[in-house]
Amino acid sequence: MFAGHLGEVELAGSTLANSWATVTGFAFMTGLSGALETLCGQGFGAKMDKMLGIYLQASCIISFFFAIIISVLWSFTEPILVLLHQDPEISRAAAVYIKYLIPGFFAYGFLQNILRFLQTQSVVIPLVVFSVVPLGIHFGIVYSLVNKTSVGCRGAPMAASISIWISFLLLALYVLSPTNFRTHGPDSL
Repeated sequence: MFAGHLGEVELAGSTLANSWATVTGFAFMTGLSGALETLCGQGFGAKMDKMLGIYLQASCIISFFFAIIISVLWSFTEPILVLLHQDPEISRAAAVYIKYLIPGFFAYGFLQNILRFLQTQSVVIPLVVFSVVPLGIHFGIVYSLVNKTSVGCRGAPMAASISIWISFLLLALYVLSPTNFRTHGPDSL
Protein backbone atom coordinates (compact mmCIF):
# COMPACT_ATOMS: atom_id res chain seq x y z
CA MET A 1 0.00 0.00 0.00
CA PHE A 2 1.54 3.25 -1.18
CA ALA A 3 0.01 5.30 1.65
CA GLY A 4 2.06 3.30 4.16
CA HIS A 5 5.25 4.96 2.97
CA LEU A 6 3.99 8.33 4.19
CA GLY A 7 3.81 7.51 7.89
CA GLU A 8 2.15 5.42 10.57
CA VAL A 9 -0.91 7.64 10.97
CA GLU A 10 -1.49 7.68 7.21
CA LEU A 11 -1.17 3.89 7.04
CA ALA A 12 -3.51 3.41 10.00
CA GLY A 13 -5.98 5.95 8.61
CA SER A 14 -6.05 4.39 5.15
CA THR A 15 -6.42 0.90 6.61
CA LEU A 16 -9.26 2.00 8.87
CA ALA A 17 -10.91 3.87 5.99
CA ASN A 18 -10.67 0.85 3.70
CA SER A 19 -12.16 -1.37 6.39
CA TRP A 20 -14.95 1.13 7.09
CA ALA A 21 -15.65 1.55 3.36
CA THR A 22 -15.76 -2.21 2.81
CA VAL A 23 -18.13 -2.88 5.70
CA THR A 24 -20.47 0.07 5.19
CA GLY A 25 -20.36 0.45 1.42
CA PHE A 26 -18.52 -1.85 -0.93
CA ALA A 27 -19.87 -5.10 0.54
CA PHE A 28 -23.36 -3.61 0.59
CA MET A 29 -23.11 -2.55 -3.06
CA THR A 30 -21.82 -5.98 -4.06
CA GLY A 31 -24.76 -7.61 -2.30
CA LEU A 32 -27.19 -5.17 -3.85
CA SER A 33 -26.04 -6.14 -7.33
CA GLY A 34 -26.63 -9.81 -6.48
CA ALA A 35 -30.33 -9.35 -7.24
CA LEU A 36 -29.38 -8.38 -10.77
CA GLU A 37 -27.56 -11.67 -11.18
CA THR A 38 -30.77 -13.57 -10.44
CA LEU A 39 -32.96 -11.40 -12.66
CA CYS A 40 -30.53 -11.35 -15.59
CA GLY A 41 -29.98 -15.09 -15.28
CA GLN A 42 -33.71 -15.68 -15.61
CA GLY A 43 -34.04 -13.20 -18.47
CA PHE A 44 -31.09 -14.67 -20.34
CA GLY A 45 -32.39 -18.21 -19.88
CA ALA A 46 -35.82 -17.17 -21.16
CA LYS A 47 -34.17 -15.34 -24.11
CA MET A 48 -35.76 -12.04 -23.06
CA ASP A 49 -32.85 -9.92 -24.26
CA LYS A 50 -34.53 -6.53 -23.83
CA MET A 51 -35.33 -7.30 -20.19
CA LEU A 52 -31.62 -7.69 -19.43
CA GLY A 53 -31.03 -4.10 -20.49
CA ILE A 54 -33.98 -2.88 -18.47
CA TYR A 55 -32.77 -4.75 -15.39
CA LEU A 56 -29.28 -3.30 -15.82
CA GLN A 57 -30.58 0.24 -16.12
CA ALA A 58 -32.90 -0.13 -13.14
CA SER A 59 -30.12 -1.58 -11.00
CA CYS A 60 -27.80 1.30 -11.94
CA ILE A 61 -30.44 3.81 -10.86
CA ILE A 62 -30.95 1.96 -7.57
CA SER A 63 -27.18 1.76 -7.02
CA PHE A 64 -26.88 5.49 -7.64
CA PHE A 65 -29.42 6.33 -4.94
CA PHE A 66 -27.87 3.93 -2.44
CA ALA A 67 -24.44 5.40 -3.23
CA ILE A 68 -25.80 8.83 -2.31
CA ILE A 69 -27.09 7.53 1.02
CA ILE A 70 -23.83 5.75 1.83
CA SER A 71 -21.82 8.81 0.77
CA VAL A 72 -23.74 10.89 3.30
CA LEU A 73 -22.86 8.29 5.95
CA TRP A 74 -19.22 8.41 4.85
CA SER A 75 -19.19 12.20 5.20
CA PHE A 76 -19.58 11.62 8.95
CA THR A 77 -16.74 9.09 9.12
CA GLU A 78 -14.61 10.98 11.63
CA PRO A 79 -17.27 11.53 14.33
CA ILE A 80 -18.61 7.99 13.87
CA LEU A 81 -15.17 6.43 14.25
CA VAL A 82 -14.39 8.58 17.29
CA LEU A 83 -17.75 7.53 18.74
CA LEU A 84 -16.62 3.93 18.16
CA HIS A 85 -13.53 4.66 20.31
CA GLN A 86 -11.00 4.96 17.49
CA ASP A 87 -8.01 7.25 17.89
CA PRO A 88 -9.06 10.80 16.88
CA GLU A 89 -5.96 11.41 14.75
CA ILE A 90 -6.39 8.13 12.88
CA SER A 91 -10.13 8.80 12.53
CA ARG A 92 -9.33 12.18 10.98
CA ALA A 93 -6.92 10.53 8.52
CA ALA A 94 -9.55 7.89 7.70
CA ALA A 95 -12.16 10.60 7.07
CA VAL A 96 -9.86 12.41 4.65
CA TYR A 97 -9.07 9.15 2.87
CA ILE A 98 -12.70 8.09 2.53
CA LYS A 99 -13.73 11.52 1.26
CA TYR A 100 -11.63 10.93 -1.84
CA LEU A 101 -12.96 7.39 -2.20
CA ILE A 102 -16.57 8.58 -2.59
CA PRO A 103 -16.41 9.34 -6.35
CA GLY A 104 -15.10 5.84 -7.00
CA PHE A 105 -17.89 4.36 -4.92
CA PHE A 106 -20.48 5.51 -7.43
CA ALA A 107 -18.52 3.87 -10.24
CA TYR A 108 -18.12 0.74 -8.12
CA GLY A 109 -21.90 0.35 -7.88
CA PHE A 110 -22.30 0.71 -11.63
CA LEU A 111 -19.36 -1.62 -12.24
CA GLN A 112 -20.83 -4.35 -10.04
CA ASN A 113 -24.06 -4.17 -12.03
CA ILE A 114 -22.26 -4.48 -15.36
CA LEU A 115 -20.19 -7.38 -14.01
CA ARG A 116 -23.35 -9.28 -13.07
CA PHE A 117 -24.96 -8.37 -16.38
CA LEU A 118 -22.02 -9.84 -18.31
CA GLN A 119 -21.48 -12.85 -16.04
CA THR A 120 -25.05 -14.04 -16.47
CA GLN A 121 -24.49 -14.06 -20.23
CA SER A 122 -21.17 -15.94 -19.87
CA VAL A 123 -19.22 -12.98 -21.26
CA VAL A 124 -15.86 -13.35 -19.53
CA ILE A 125 -13.02 -12.10 -21.74
CA PRO A 126 -14.03 -8.41 -21.58
CA LEU A 127 -14.27 -8.72 -17.79
CA VAL A 128 -10.69 -9.96 -17.64
CA VAL A 129 -9.32 -7.42 -20.12
CA PHE A 130 -11.14 -4.45 -18.60
CA SER A 131 -9.99 -5.47 -15.13
CA VAL A 132 -6.33 -6.05 -15.99
CA VAL A 133 -5.90 -2.85 -18.04
CA PRO A 134 -7.14 -0.51 -15.26
CA LEU A 135 -5.07 -2.46 -12.72
CA GLY A 136 -1.93 -1.80 -14.74
CA ILE A 137 -2.85 1.86 -15.09
CA HIS A 138 -3.67 2.05 -11.37
CA PHE A 139 -0.10 1.35 -10.30
CA GLY A 140 1.16 4.30 -12.33
CA ILE A 141 -1.59 6.60 -11.11
CA VAL A 142 -1.20 5.74 -7.43
CA TYR A 143 2.60 5.95 -7.55
CA SER A 144 2.43 9.33 -9.27
CA LEU A 145 -0.23 10.81 -7.01
CA VAL A 146 1.24 9.56 -3.73
CA ASN A 147 4.94 10.01 -4.42
CA LYS A 148 5.30 12.62 -7.16
CA THR A 149 2.66 15.20 -6.27
CA SER A 150 1.77 17.17 -3.19
CA VAL A 151 -1.51 15.31 -2.56
CA GLY A 152 0.26 12.67 -0.45
CA CYS A 153 -2.02 10.18 1.27
CA ARG A 154 -5.08 11.55 -0.54
CA GLY A 155 -3.52 10.24 -3.75
CA ALA A 156 -4.25 6.60 -2.88
CA PRO A 157 -8.06 6.95 -2.74
CA MET A 158 -7.97 9.36 -5.69
CA ALA A 159 -6.12 6.72 -7.70
CA ALA A 160 -8.58 4.03 -6.61
CA SER A 161 -11.50 6.21 -7.68
CA ILE A 162 -9.91 6.97 -11.04
CA SER A 163 -9.13 3.30 -11.66
CA ILE A 164 -12.66 2.17 -10.79
CA TRP A 165 -14.08 4.80 -13.12
CA ILE A 166 -11.76 3.66 -15.92
CA SER A 167 -12.85 0.06 -15.46
CA PHE A 168 -16.52 1.01 -15.41
CA LEU A 169 -16.28 3.27 -18.45
CA LEU A 170 -14.45 0.64 -20.50
CA LEU A 171 -17.04 -2.01 -19.66
CA ALA A 172 -19.91 0.44 -20.23
CA LEU A 173 -18.57 1.27 -23.69
CA TYR A 174 -18.30 -2.44 -24.41
CA VAL A 175 -21.87 -3.10 -23.27
CA LEU A 176 -23.27 -0.08 -25.12
CA SER A 177 -21.59 -1.11 -28.37
CA PRO A 178 -24.41 -2.08 -30.74
CA THR A 179 -22.35 -4.92 -32.19
CA ASN A 180 -21.97 -6.67 -28.83
CA PHE A 181 -25.44 -6.81 -27.30
CA ARG A 182 -29.07 -6.63 -28.34
CA THR A 183 -30.19 -6.14 -24.77
CA HIS A 184 -31.04 -2.49 -25.06
CA GLY A 185 -32.73 -0.43 -27.68
CA PRO A 186 -31.49 2.96 -28.84
CA ASP A 187 -34.28 4.69 -26.94
CA SER A 188 -33.94 2.71 -23.71
CA LEU A 189 -30.84 4.50 -22.46
